[in-house]
Amino acid sequence: MSRILESRFFNRPTLAVAHGLLGKYLCRRRGRRIIRAMITEVEAYDGPRDKASHASRGRTVRNTPMFGPAGHWYVYLTYGMHWMANIVVGKRGYPAAVLIRGVEGINGPARVTKYFKIDKRFNSKPAARQTGLWIEERGVRIKRSDIKHSARIGIAYAGPVWSNRRYRFHLN
Repeated sequence: MSRILESRFFNRPTLAVAHGLLGKYLCRRRGRRIIRAMITEVEAYDGPRDKASHASRGRTVRNTPMFGPAGHWYVYLTYGMHWMANIVVGKRGYPAAVLIRGVEGINGPARVTKYFKIDKRFNSKPAARQTGLWIEERGVRIKRSDIKHSARIGIAYAGPVWSNRRYRFHLN
């Protein structure tokens, strides 16, 4: 069974979507080939009060996609050299997104985007076959006991309350 996830999957609370993405497949069309890999690690960024979120200081040119419709990509450059791929979640106007941190065989969000050749061309675009980058349900069932929760990585600047939130989800 294979089906592309649509906006209603993403138009839910941030943490529910983050959990739900584990076991789904990130898919990228490159020419006539489709590359797929199971998502194994994500981080949630939940709204304007989340001090680790790009939206914590309000809307900017960079973070505008986070305020847009669920199921669209928020792709940005970090450290001037690494692309990060996030899927926008929740209601329009509420800035929330889930970072794809790892897929089967690839750990680290920059390695994921490099392997899938994800860059700014996907920013603000819908996660859909037409755009060449989407997420699929392929029938993999993940048991709750196989999901680990931990603090997000590299966000000490957000202060102890937000940097210690267990908004990183990954498989054993």
